Amino acid sequence: MPYNGIPVTGLAPEHAFANHPIYLVARDARSTLEPNATQRTTLIVAACYIIAIAILWHVVTSRHVPYLTLILYPFKLLTVGFHEMSHALMGVLTCARIHSIELDPDEGGATRMSGGIPWLTLPAGYLGSSFIGACLIACGFDTNASKVACLVLAVFFLFTLWWARREILTWLLILGMSGIIILFWFVNGGSALRYFVLFMGVMSCLYVLWDVIDDTISRKVNGSDASSFAEVCGCCPSQVWGVIWLLIAFCFFAGGILVGLAAFKESAAQQASDSQHFLPVPGSHNAASRSSYPESSVSLLLSGTIAIGFVLLL
Repeated sequence: MPYNGIPVTGLAPEHAFANHPIYLVARDARSTLEPNATQRTTLIVAACYIIAIAILWHVVTSRHVPYLTLILYPFKLLTVGFHEMSHALMGVLTCARIHSIELDPDEGGATRMSGGIPWLTLPAGYLGSSFIGACLIACGFDTNASKVACLVLAVFFLFTLWWARREILTWLLILGMSGIIILFWFVNGGSALRYFVLFMGVMSCLYVLWDVIDDTISRKVNGSDASSFAEVCGCCPSQVWGVIWLLIAFCFFAGGILVGLAAFKESAAQQASDSQHFLPVPGSHNAASRSSYPESSVSLLLSGTIAIGFVLLL
């Protein structure tokens, strides 16, 4: 048979493209990130959170409906606490001495430290709290992951109580949040907990985005972290650093959603089943039959957090 210029073992162009590594990676990424029914519900809830937070934050003011503005108030303080806690943790990692953490009733805060590396401690507030928010968003896609997130938050609460042990506002905030976490842990076998964790994550990320825009881009606040960082580096104005931090925070926000979509593919029924075998609700059938778990794991941990905090206060 005469040679016609086409190799016998060759592949058609469409087949060659289908086996190209880039196409295979894109196809796998699409299948991994495509939401299932449970994840679509989570995304819809997250979108509703964004809309509700935007309305309560910017549209509704104290002049319109004063009581509605109080709904977000404790969660704003919580995100401020994440911000200050991020400053303090980075200070510890850079050998700084943390003197105190203060939360202001006007939704402000301050972390007083000596030493450390300002290049790292100053941006850690916004970037750290946005990273915490992204982690909470990712965990909000799964019930057991939300339980783990709450255990980590309990450790955060302990550190915060140590550094802010004389601040009554911080005490009230932590007591309130601990109570809400315990309450949602008991609702419907803990499935309601992940929606609360999701809300805290969305709230933290949005607070960072709006606060960076308000303090550094739309108007310059001389006492902001970006202004202090601009004085330290001396190469760019605070608005430039605000834009950079805003982009990083937005990437964290999107990354939290993508990680949640990729890592937690279980259906709601599967999550409910798995939740019964991981720190189950006290009094449930699985909790009673599994003697290796304490009967009130989360209650003991969060109550211990509060008790240790009282010791620190004294």
